[in-house]
Amino acid sequence: MPDIVLRCRVNVPFTKEQIKATFRECDRDRDGRLSKEELNAAFQRLGSHLPCWRAWWALHRADANGDGYIGEGELDDLVNYAFKQGYKVK
Repeated sequence: MPDIVLRCRVNVPFTKEQIKATFRECDRDRDGRLSKEELNAAFQRLGSHLPCWRAWWALHRADANGDGYIGEGELDDLVNYAFKQGYKVK
């Protein structure tokens, strides 16, 4: 009798470290800051249904100094916000 391999998809939540790595990977110009466009790309990678809205809301929540970017000092707030959304690895 042949072996049967069953494959099933299990959606596992992203860890905070994985989310942080995703945001850093989306810093295309490597300036250490995330623009709205870079945030949009990151939320797309995370599987957001509305990545543009999430990017806008993330800037609103995590951009403490109001410069329009998420800098290194603001990244942890951004990661915590994204983590609470419950994105899953697919």
